[in-house]
Amino acid sequence: MKKNLSHALEITGLTDPGMVRGHNEDAIAYDAELGFAVLADGMGGYNAGEVASGIATTLLSQGVKAALEVMQPNEPEPMSGKPAAHRLLRLEVEKANLAIFQTAQSQPQCAGMGTTLVATLFYDNRLTIAHVGDSRVYRLRGDEFGPITKDHSLLQEQIDSGLITPEQAKLSQNKNLVTRAVGIDPQLDPELNDYDVQVGDIYVLCSDGLNDMVDDADIGLVLQTVGANLPLAAQQLIQMANDNGGRDNVSVILLRVTRDFAAERSLWRRLFGWLAR
Repeated sequence: MKKNLSHALEITGLTDPGMVRGHNEDAIAYDAELGFAVLADGMGGYNAGEVASGIATTLLSQGVKAALEVMQPNEPEPMSGKPAAHRLLRLEVEKANLAIFQTAQSQPQCAGMGTTLVATLFYDNRLTIAHVGDSRVYRLRGDEFGPITKDHSLLQEQIDSGLITPEQAKLSQNKNLVTRAVGIDPQLDPELNDYDVQVGDIYVLCSDGLNDMVDDADIGLVLQTVGANLPLAAQQLIQMANDNGGRDNVSVILLRVTRDFAAERSLWRRLFGWLAR
């Protein structure tokens, strides 16, 4: 079973409907013991986005918890060599995708619903991120702050192709056009990436209701000034988004790495590593 990481990770989260929307279609879930967090920003139909994001966060939370009872996320997969966390998150996102798609097909009031998704799993001083759409993960490491995920959106594709600059993208009317979403099609290709983790890192999971309303530099400044108090930092980020117009639901999960959490190596793995030198 995966070791308890509550001694090494501090996690807090907040979600708010914002100043314009009548209901909240974002959903969040997190578990410091598992080193897991997930955030989803739903879309489609009257309240159907709320259904989609709720299915995604619930199924991923349940699936990851059950899987970690019987597997070690840092063990390398025989074929790919990637950590087992990679396959775990991919499978759970695919399960959530199919569940949302089938619900949308069977219930007319949910037709066309979907959700963005970003999920993080910490283990062995590492982090695996699965994401779909334009919800983001940012990282503050020392004085350096910025996103470590790249949006699956029309705007990002236009930036990558050189059609527009990042500065022009901030003024675009196409901010909400995502090129991937959970639950729209029966099959989905989530993006997965692995990162090394350092003590003192602060990670931000957020819906676009935050980064559309608050500049990256200002998000980073909040973390640098009040990041020692994560609940206060989360409240301040939500308040800033709402003070700037709050045109969308806004959600944040903040995670700080407080201690080393390297996995214990078995005698066989230590011997194998020594022989491989």
